[in-house]
Amino acid sequence: MTLMPTMIELLARARVDLRMGLPVVLTNGGEAALAIAVETLTETRLSEMRALGPLTLALTARRAETLKARVYDTDIARMNVPMSEGLAWVQSLADPANDLNTPMKGPLSSLRDGSSELHRLAIALVKSARLLPAAALIPLDQADKFAANHGLTAISRNTAAPLLSESSPLHPVAAARLPMTAAEAGRLHIFRPEDGAEEHYAVEIGRPDRTKPVLARLHSACFTGDVLGSLKCDCGPQLHGALAQMGAEGAGVLLYLNQEGRGIGLANKMRAYSLQDQGFDTVEANHRLGFEDDERDFRLGSAILQELGFSQVRLLTNNPNKIAMMEKTGIQVMERVPLKVGENAHNQQYLATKARKSGHML
Repeated sequence: MTLMPTMIELLARARVDLRMGLPVVLTNGGEAALAIAVETLTETRLSEMRALGPLTLALTARRAETLKARVYDTDIARMNVPMSEGLAWVQSLADPANDLNTPMKGPLSSLRDGSSELHRLAIALVKSARLLPAAALIPLDQADKFAANHGLTAISRNTAAPLLSESSPLHPVAAARLPMTAAEAGRLHIFRPEDGAEEHYAVEIGRPDRTKPVLARLHSACFTGDVLGSLKCDCGPQLHGALAQMGAEGAGVLLYLNQEGRGIGLANKMRAYSLQDQGFDTVEANHRLGFEDDERDFRLGSAILQELGFSQVRLLTNNPNKIAMMEKTGIQVMERVPLKVGENAHNQQYLATKARKSGHML
């Protein structure tokens, strides 16, 4: 029936469920599990899940490394959850906020036998929901019946895993003239992904010639820097500097991608800032939360450029990863245009870490 949800739509539903504290049913051939995000787990749901079977905790290898827990599955760790431990203990394994106050959380017991595929799928789902990358799981029998009886979203790994690793197709929604401080000849384009995630924007300055390399920038959303004028990063000055340069040249396109906090979301970014206040640098903070250095998907920028009719760019960036991704996805980078603005006393260490650990050309 055409009214049945597709897997893309089921994944969007699953993200909302996880953010609201509902579990989802995950299947992989003959195995199945009930999974819930640790961040939104409650005492009631923890008790209800424990009544169904033994609880395991899925963490990323990054988080497990911080906890000094053994990792047997390369990129994730599966932890036994003792019956004697409650919600506070489970959430302390996921959230590093109090690691320095209570560094000893063990003994921690990692699973090494059996399949880790459903745990890996659970981590991918909670990450895509912009939650802390940790999930609690219990094994299930008769998964389809269980999901139907409890009104829960069911996700098949075989169908969902490729979609979670791909970049969702983007479609133009609307565009209109927008005079700006940087240039009165401006136009804003809105693009919506098929997977129900945040919309992304293209700010077009002037009338760029589609047959020539366009001055372009991939700018990731930064509420704290772009809106509040935060001095902890150089994002706001980069945004306004790029637009000003495009205005001065009379043409350009700035892609504003809603990938806050290097793709981990604003709430997790604030958690990372709190860890930075404890003495960790930006990369270390991400790792302690369970994330990689950078979780952004720059393929989105390439897709928007191609949708707008561009195939060659003069890229305003200090990030070699953006150049590599543009080239890999069909956009020729004819020139790298440096964008060195916004350094101040508050962000010198942040910029030094970007150069030293992320290879930024500063």
